[in-house]
Amino acid sequence: MTGISVTLERTIFRYEELEMLFDIHFEPGNLYAIMGPSGAGKSTLLNLVAGFESPLSGRILFDGQDMTGTGPDRRPVSMIFQENNLFAHLTVWTNIAIGVKPDGRTTAEDDRRIHEVLERTGLAGLEHRLPGELSGGQRQRVALARALLRNRPVMLLDEPFAALGPALRHDMLDFVAEIHRDKGFTTIMVTHLPEDALAIAEQVVFMDEGHILACTRPADMHALAQQLPQLARYLGPPST
Repeated sequence: MTGISVTLERTIFRYEELEMLFDIHFEPGNLYAIMGPSGAGKSTLLNLVAGFESPLSGRILFDGQDMTGTGPDRRPVSMIFQENNLFAHLTVWTNIAIGVKPDGRTTAEDDRRIHEVLERTGLAGLEHRLPGELSGGQRQRVALARALLRNRPVMLLDEPFAALGPALRHDMLDFVAEIHRDKGFTTIMVTHLPEDALAIAEQVVFMDEGHILACTRPADMHALAQQLPQLARYLGPPST
């Protein structure tokens, strides 16, 4: 499975008094980091792509196909949240399996693929545990394992590692980058930490007050801040 393009074409969404406008094309197979202050609309953008929110106008295209009115279950997308969205009463195995079969009734081939993804994500031996018996990093690995098993060409991550400590967060970022290289998914990750974007992103999208103000390479971010005061305020003074 390789990534596909995602386009938000003059897509308008309103939240309370804020009218947001998203007009952007995500190239297939690239890894994007979306940054901006709280309330900028970062999670809303992901929710529109995933189909959890509906725009007032505009179109959402996957490889040129208009899927604006298509439900989340029929979109070529996997989404990973900060809270990992696991079912507390289900084992690791079942939480992963429902990525393939929502009723949990897997075939022998499904079981083989689940075993593979458990090995791939370092969860082998933990398949019978409940989420409450796992560390934060292990729970996020379960969510990533489910996304791998779904094998959708677009992977969305909404600040999935914000609650983790620095060392574990870096390990998980490395893991996402490795998955991205191996699978070629179009990966769009919301983060509030510029260092995360610098670590793994190929492109950085900066948002403020519901609008996309820039899309640039991470290496060019600080130079762009000299021309874009909103980005300069967000990044703060350069470290010495």
